Amino acid sequence: MAWHARLNLDYRADAATAGTRLAFRHDGPLRVLKSLFPEGPEVCHTVVVHPPGGIVGGDTLDVALSLGEGAHALVTTPGATRFYRSGGERAAQAIHARVAGGARLEWLPLETLVHSGARADNRMDFELAPGAEMFGWDCVALGLPAADAPFVAGDYRHAIAVGPRWLERGRTAAGDAALLDGPCGWAGHRALGTLWFAAGTPLADDRREQLLDVAREIAGAHSLAATAGATAPQPDVVTLRVLAPRVEPIHDLLASVWRAWRALAWSREACTPRVWRT
Repeated sequence: MAWHARLNLDYRADAATAGTRLAFRHDGPLRVLKSLFPEGPEVCHTVVVHPPGGIVGGDTLDVALSLGEGAHALVTTPGATRFYRSGGERAAQAIHARVAGGARLEWLPLETLVHSGARADNRMDFELAPGAEMFGWDCVALGLPAADAPFVAGDYRHAIAVGPRWLERGRTAAGDAALLDGPCGWAGHRALGTLWFAAGTPLADDRREQLLDVAREIAGAHSLAATAGATAPQPDVVTLRVLAPRVEPIHDLLASVWRAWRALAWSREACTPRVWRT
């Protein structure tokens, strides 16, 4: 039996508390586990959970986020998103966010694990109004190397659209040796991480360069320095990408840069979600 689930998250600034409040609706097995305010009322930390624990062929998961003016939300998950082996049908997850001017979104789920034999689609679309800003990341691992279960069948398709100008799409098939092992693709690695900071309008040159310099400094001192790089693919987006055999060191690097970027971009010390340590 396929699961079809939808979760709507609606964040609004609350003048009475000078904070952010969340209203949500769900249909199917996709829920808000907890909303927390470890930084005070200004930032709503939301933990989203998919109780079945994995996505199989025929399943569809949709998360829609709306942030009103002045709202600030950090959204994460308590564990990895898992695409399991499929008997033929595709499994799909779609994220769509609309961020109003003056609002801030931090989309920071834990990793996506694509099991061998999966046929999976993962789409993310973030609409940023002028004056809106966000952090986001995407970390995906193919197969389960720790369990000696390599990615030898199936395919994974992803699409990330951020703001008005940055769009990327990709398809990774288990039989595409040129992509998986070639120097212009995964280069023999099986985990890929992307971190970005984006705005609804082009970033000032000095601000963009400061973000790039910090990312390059942190990545250059990390164990993954040889496979990491920071760029600005568009005037309103700064990204860090990294390859590794497994996801754990990627998460460590992305989290380190996110903490530094948050302080630099928003003058706000990073508050690491407790769920990442459980």
